[in-house]
Amino acid sequence: MQPAPPSPPSPQPEHDPEDLVHYDDAVIGRATRLSLIAVIALVLLGGGAFWWFNRPRPAAAPHVTALTAPVAATAAAQPPPKATFTDITASAGLRFHRYNGAEGEKLLPETMGGGAAFFDADHDGDQDLVLVNGAPWPWAKSPPTPPPTSALYLNDGQGRFTDATAGSGLDRPLQGMGVACGDFDNDGLVDLYLTGVGPNRLLRNLGGARFEDVTPTAKVAGASEAWSTAATFLDYDRDGDLDLFVANYVQWSREIDFKVGFSLDGQHRAYGPPMSFQGAFPVLYRNDGQGRFTDVSEAAGVQVRNASTAVPAAKSLGVTAADLNQDGWIDLVVANDTVQNHAFTNRHDGTFAEAGFLLGMAFDSNGNARGAMGIDIARHRNNDSLAIAIGNFANEMTSLYVRGAHQAVFTDEAIAESIGPASRLLLKFGLLFLDYDLDGWLDVLTANGHLEEDISKIQKSQSYRQPAQLFWNSGGAEGGFVEVSRDLAGPDLFQPIVGRGSACADIDGDGDLDVLLMQASGPPLLLRNDQTLGHHWLRVRLTGTQSNRDAIGSWITLKAGGVTQSRQVMPSRSYLSQSELTVTFGLGNATTIESLEVTWPSGTTQRIPAPKIDSLVTLVEP
Repeated sequence: MQPAPPSPPSPQPEHDPEDLVHYDDAVIGRATRLSLIAVIALVLLGGGAFWWFNRPRPAAAPHVTALTAPVAATAAAQPPPKATFTDITASAGLRFHRYNGAEGEKLLPETMGGGAAFFDADHDGDQDLVLVNGAPWPWAKSPPTPPPTSALYLNDGQGRFTDATAGSGLDRPLQGMGVACGDFDNDGLVDLYLTGVGPNRLLRNLGGARFEDVTPTAKVAGASEAWSTAATFLDYDRDGDLDLFVANYVQWSREIDFKVGFSLDGQHRAYGPPMSFQGAFPVLYRNDGQGRFTDVSEAAGVQVRNASTAVPAAKSLGVTAADLNQDGWIDLVVANDTVQNHAFTNRHDGTFAEAGFLLGMAFDSNGNARGAMGIDIARHRNNDSLAIAIGNFANEMTSLYVRGAHQAVFTDEAIAESIGPASRLLLKFGLLFLDYDLDGWLDVLTANGHLEEDISKIQKSQSYRQPAQLFWNSGGAEGGFVEVSRDLAGPDLFQPIVGRGSACADIDGDGDLDVLLMQASGPPLLLRNDQTLGHHWLRVRLTGTQSNRDAIGSWITLKAGGVTQSRQVMPSRSYLSQSELTVTFGLGNATTIESLEVTWPSGTTQRIPAPKIDSLVTLVEP
């Protein structure tokens, strides 16, 4: 509809000229009065506007955005069972004392060790023990005599140990840090790789608890100035033998440490954080057979540079391996201290892609790097979800990155699963998934301790010696952990120590897992698991034929009582340490096993007739 056209103007009447003069005067007068009124109105309006925009205003009410808190697992209301750990360090025969070389100079490596490993050194079927020691510095003023060395203890099968260090090949000084175990030459005997400040050592097992240093011919010593920490054997190229990944921490020397000159109070030296030290590349050695390795680190893509400075990006303390994407090829996850964590996904062609950021586990939920130490990977919900747990620095929660079977990335579920807030205060080093009560659900244990003896003088909430923490998995597809108290696990487990490495094994053949905690300096803590819950169990030991002899990287899946558990054969767990190769399944009250299946590193899947409960099953790859 078109608008109506405007009406034509009406004709104006004619006027006398004098009338027009009076008319104009009236108009002018009215205009003058209107102008004055308009001016006054404008002044009043302007003044009012000025006052309005500049009037005193009351404080605005705060705008609070409603946040949705993480949903805690409802099953966590169930209390943990009573399952006591007993300190048997002395009665079991361990007389070891870790020496860190400290003489007051506050050199960073002195407070970062050490590791330990449960493994079958003499091939008699039980779990022996290697404890990694430090050594006097070349400039030491008062070195001990004789110099300390790493130690080898043989198990009698009942959890009693005999010192077999003398003449074993481990009786040579080393500023040691960590240990990796693996049969690199597939001869049926587990070999050792010791890391530390300076050249590392590969010790070939000759049998009879004797080891030969084959580092020069194997070419795996690393750089003479390197500081190596965690290491793991793995078959990344699926050729049937074990390759070797070695993590390095930072570029360090005594001179660099003194230049950093860290202090807590501005006057006295203290053990400094790694932020002031440049990072260091890890090393990947490919096993070429015949006892020789080739450094393929750069070509394989495991040496990441800082995008801004091009210096090495890693400051690595923990490493473990798992098939993150279920493609049949083993990947690597590296815990880095104060810089982003790395995830190296296997490309199937001898190379890796670094995907920590894309997978969601490089940083915390706020995009910050944390002080990452020990690490473990497991299916703790007894479904297809995969979890990466990492112990972090004081006042940082333990990380629990979880990814479901159909999810693209990991999400930190530490708060939702009730492990985060309770873990925040302590400084976490060793970290393990283990089913300590044999109920079929993997629990979490951390070994804790600070770097600096005098930390309590600066931070009242901190202490140098700290108790371990044990988190009981309450079960269910949604997970959920409950912190275990002294009343339920016994006071021995929670003795304050300067905790570092940790490892677990069934040392006495009763089916449950015992625990070893190492210190930066001092004796270890060997804890026998004395739970008496009546839960059943199954232990599985694998021997590879097409795959590597240790079957490292295999996945074992068991179904009992309507619950499906999946465990990986991977000794490289925790911090600088190794746990036994044998896999322990808790069965709870189930009295029969419905199915047992092994997926070997070669890709072969083997289904095993249901074995008897409360037994050890040894399986050979077909």
